[in-house]
Amino acid sequence: MTLFNRLKTAAGTEWSTYTGHSFLQQLEAGTLPKAAFRNYLIQDYLFLIQFARAYALAAYKGRTLADITQGLRGLNASVEETELHVRLCAEWGISREQMEATPEHPATVAYTRYVLDTGMRGDLLDLHVALSPCVVGYAEIGARLKPALQANPDHPYAEWIAEYSSEQSQQLAADAIAEIDALGERFLPESRFREVAETFATATRMESAFWQMGLDLGAAEQG
Repeated sequence: MTLFNRLKTAAGTEWSTYTGHSFLQQLEAGTLPKAAFRNYLIQDYLFLIQFARAYALAAYKGRTLADITQGLRGLNASVEETELHVRLCAEWGISREQMEATPEHPATVAYTRYVLDTGMRGDLLDLHVALSPCVVGYAEIGARLKPALQANPDHPYAEWIAEYSSEQSQQLAADAIAEIDALGERFLPESRFREVAETFATATRMESAFWQMGLDLGAAEQG
């Protein structure tokens, strides 16, 4: 079993909770309140800014040109991904400037700073493991939700599903998995597995908290 598969298996409960969250169930069915989706998008835009910083850190901590290139790829993908959020929020008349002026929710701060702190105090493997639930999980979710888009081209969240079910998203996830497996051979004595597995599980739990934030903000706005 590869390192990534071992990490995912060890965090089986956390991974199932993350990828099967009520936010996603409602999104797939097209019943997710627009207020929940809108608030999630704004926070995810702010989230991506911090994740771009984390990938820049990965490039800095790289010891080889391949390491640096992988970090740069993640940085560019994070920046490009913000354009989806800008387009979707523009439909509500929300500008990029308004998004950037929105305060970060505590769930956004907790998750992104955890990743950055993990990268600062750990090695390149620690950082990529902390980043992986996002890039790999979103691709897995996108692939699972793709049939809903195919069944209903007018799905209210069609553009979001199309983004994360795209070939580009799937390839980014595959590259992230391959990077973790390769870094495991360089940086992971077996005695460290439990520590790295806890990093993966913690980041995965924070993904679930991020979905819940969207639901909570949406409910508060509607209520």
